[in-house]
Parts: sequence; structure tokens; C-alpha cells
Amino acid sequence: MNIKITGKELKATEAIKEYVEKKCERLQKYTDEEIDVKATIKTEGKNQVAELSANINGNFYRAVTEKNDLYASIDKDIDILEGQIRKTKAKKEKQMTSGSIKDQEVISFNENSHEVEKEVLKTTYYEVRPTAVEDAKIKLQESNNMFLTFVNADTNKVNVIFKLKDGVNFGIVEPE
Repeated sequence: MNIKITGKELKATEAIKEYVEKKCERLQKYTDEEIDVKATIKTEGKNQVAELSANINGNFYRAVTEKNDLYASIDKDIDILEGQIRKTKAKKEKQMTSGSIKDQEVISFNENSHEVEKEVLKTTYYEVRPTAVEDAKIKLQESNNMFLTFVNADTNKVNVIFKLKDGVNFGIVEPE
């Protein structure tokens, strides 16, 4: 673990250095690789400010805390860094498990299989009458369908009205 401690308007004593090193050991449990930690301590008015930044596995984490006690600031920073590291680690683990192709179930069909593939499985019949675009829009809103085929009363051509992804607006497919 590489730790660099800088004091601005405040001297980094041996006790503070040992305390930071001791607390930063908590971060080592999240990785087997080398950790680079930079600690900056300073005073602002009556408060003691501790700023810790860590480079772990190529990810940068940073915490800044201002308290009356410098040791309390360091403790809070370590807690914040641990939370950030845990969050990143959990996020990466989730991506590795759920988004991975290797974990997806492979379904194979042989030639003798009786499974139906690429076939029309459902047919719906309904009467197509000349309808105004506004009436077709109202019919589509009342139904649970995503689209509706109708004969446009103005042009006498077959049109398709469909709901857009926003769920509010509509689109129309009209032949030339």
C-alpha cells in the first residue's frame, strides 16, 4: 500500500500518519493489488478537513470530510471510500453475472425436433372499414394493441396507426 500524506497549514505528525495507515488497511480487503492512497489534511477555520483519494484496480475514489476533529474526518472518509468501493464492486459483479453470454442458457434444436419455429401462431380477423385518422386513434387508445390497421377515409388507402414508445404520441404508416 502506497500512502502519501500532505499537510496544508497543518503538520502531519507521526500519530496522524500511523492513524491514516491503520485506517487505510480496511481498504486492502477489497483487492489483492497495490493501493495508492493520497491524504491531504488541512484546517479551515475551526474545522479539520481530511481529503482521501484512492486508486484501486484502476478506479479512483475520493472523499472529503470536514469535522471539528481530524481523526473523525479521517474515519468518515474511510467509511465513504469503503462504500464507494463496495458499490463499484457489486456493480461489476452484477454485470459479470447477469450480462454475460456464458451464463445464458443455450437452447438447441435438432432436425427431428417437433418445435415450431418462425411460423404464424396466431391470426386475428376484424373488419376493416373506411375510418378517419382521429377515429382510428381513439380506437387504438381504447384497445391494448400497439397498432391498428384501417382504411383511411380521406385517401381510401390502407394505413397503420401505431403507438410510439413514449406511450402518448402516435405514428402512421401510409403507402405512397
